[in-house]
Amino acid sequence: MFLRSLIGDRAFYRKLFAVLVPILIQNLITNFVSLLDNIMVGQIGTEPMSGVAIVNQLLFVFNLCIFGGLAGAGIFTAQFCGKGDDEGVRHTFRAKLYIAVGAFVLFSSILLWKGGELIRLFLHEGQERLDLEATLAHGLAYLRVMLLQMLPFAFCQIYASTLRETGETLLPMKAGLTAVFVNLVLNYVFIFGKLGFPAMGVVGAAIATLIARLVECAIVIVWTHRRRERCRFIVGAYRSLRVPAELARRMLRLGAPLLLNELLWAGGMTVLNQCYSVRGLEVISALNISTTITNLFLCAFFAMGNAISILIGQLLGAGELERAVDEDRKLIAFALTLSVLIGSLMACVAPLIPQIYNTTAGVKALACSLLYVSAAAMPMNAYTNACYFTLRSGGKTVVTFIFDSAFLWCVAVPTAFVLSRFTALPILPLYIAVYALDLFKCAIGTYLLRRRKWVNNIVSFH
Repeated sequence: MFLRSLIGDRAFYRKLFAVLVPILIQNLITNFVSLLDNIMVGQIGTEPMSGVAIVNQLLFVFNLCIFGGLAGAGIFTAQFCGKGDDEGVRHTFRAKLYIAVGAFVLFSSILLWKGGELIRLFLHEGQERLDLEATLAHGLAYLRVMLLQMLPFAFCQIYASTLRETGETLLPMKAGLTAVFVNLVLNYVFIFGKLGFPAMGVVGAAIATLIARLVECAIVIVWTHRRRERCRFIVGAYRSLRVPAELARRMLRLGAPLLLNELLWAGGMTVLNQCYSVRGLEVISALNISTTITNLFLCAFFAMGNAISILIGQLLGAGELERAVDEDRKLIAFALTLSVLIGSLMACVAPLIPQIYNTTAGVKALACSLLYVSAAAMPMNAYTNACYFTLRSGGKTVVTFIFDSAFLWCVAVPTAFVLSRFTALPILPLYIAVYALDLFKCAIGTYLLRRRKWVNNIVSFH
């Protein structure tokens, strides 16, 4: 009987795959192209690859701030959609505009002002004797161009997230596919100097990314405005930028912890990598390789998280609370089953991928070991991710903040700081020790789900 409660019927999986597959395909191709980008830059040398990796770690904080800020409004978007309230969706779209533009102004100012100093925090001499000043120069050159892609990225996410939350998952996927194809081709042309262009190295990689972001943004915006009968929220969306005070208050109350959570989580992961970098610049290179490959395999769980947020959010908004609990349990069971398969596949390819990079044998060996750790942790990642998105779908953003960022900053970051600064523990056991702390998150997530405090309809006031 218990096993049967974890398995859905054909209609359940048809609905899941309709949401999951387009998001998964987009994430897979985006991350696969990121892997190819990474390999292309890695062909130039270890220092350029490390400089790009450090800047991308800093931009990662901005990207997650955008995702977190828009997700706070997106909780209401999904529930308004489930309720059939177009005006409510329109208000949440406007709120996203304020959030994204504000994040862009803040982060672009910080990176313009303190970009060089932030990159230097990751530069430490290690056993490989890599050139730290060359790494800094490559990082700064890459950053100057990458600052320009932040605004189109933000606007693209405003539109794409709203489309997904209202059931239009295919268009963001198609726009993403087009963008990654453009990025891949232009990377090859600009990095290595093909078709008459000069070889621009890391600057070429940044220019290719900028052009790809502009293409994706244009596709999503133009399609949305031309499909007004399907995207009803866009009709009159810019006629006024007003957001009702009561809705703004609720979005602020629920969304602020979510935004703060994503900001602190991304910042916490950046601090963790800075702690690891104390063991030498080669650690940054190995982490760059392993993280890029791991993210490719983690696409399934990021897509599952989005599917949980959308499907459960719509059920909660429609008032089908018990059905939401039942389907959430089945979604988590599916995610765990998938994680075992994906972790096994990742372990099989772990020794192969690092060999593609033009870097030292030590970096390749360390990257392979880090990949084995990530593969073993796949079920743990899948479960904590599913718990997080379940709690978020019901508006429990303060709880998700405690579950995610508070745990990271209060447990993982202090552990990594102490082990990296006050012990001689090598990087691999240090990395495993910090990673294993997520077992406590699994226990906390189980407790929070069983309490069922996340089972809420948060749009009934409208």
